[in-house]
Amino acid sequence: MRHRTVGDLMTHRVVRVERDTPFKAVVRLLSDADVTALPVVDGLGHPVGVVSEADVLRTIAARPDPAGLPLGSHGNGGRPAVDRVTAEVLMTAPAVCARPEWTVVEAARVMEASGVKRLPVVDETDALVGIVSRGDLLRVFLRRDDALRDEIAGDVLSGTLGLAPADVAVDVREGRVTLKGHVAGEELIPVITRLCLGVDGVVSVAADLSRSF
Repeated sequence: MRHRTVGDLMTHRVVRVERDTPFKAVVRLLSDADVTALPVVDGLGHPVGVVSEADVLRTIAARPDPAGLPLGSHGNGGRPAVDRVTAEVLMTAPAVCARPEWTVVEAARVMEASGVKRLPVVDETDALVGIVSRGDLLRVFLRRDDALRDEIAGDVLSGTLGLAPADVAVDVREGRVTLKGHVAGEELIPVITRLCLGVDGVVSVAADLSRSF
């Protein structure tokens, strides 16, 4: 049973900016590349932060209102003028990064814990090699039901547990797995359930299994 990794799912050709990239160039790249965030790298290609549309909007919101309306609590707070703003000023730092060998679960947990929507992916030298988003991780749940059924029947039940095809019938519908049949011991049932849940793309597992006599 092979789990899809961040390296399998990430975008390899990453649009990036450097610390001194000007404000307007950042906005132009976000628009031209049709992305919502850009990794900011140093001279060695190491991510030092991420600049997102939200970061850009915060800077815009701090500017005086062109209609002359009172700023209230939205004053510029001593921030530099936009023409002096760079990616380093805009970015959220430090960059929270992933490794290509991480599983979907590992990446999802880091995203959740850090409150971020994407992770720059770095190699063993900490150089940027890709970027993975929440949408990329969710792609595992687009796997076809027949592919899930084949993996469970072939890799999990037969390959890992040594069960014969006639022992357990596997049905998969919209990622929901139903198992029916007989196993040598009841202690195998939670093991089978856990292994099936570990298959990328499985939503739930219902195990209608009993001990064979």
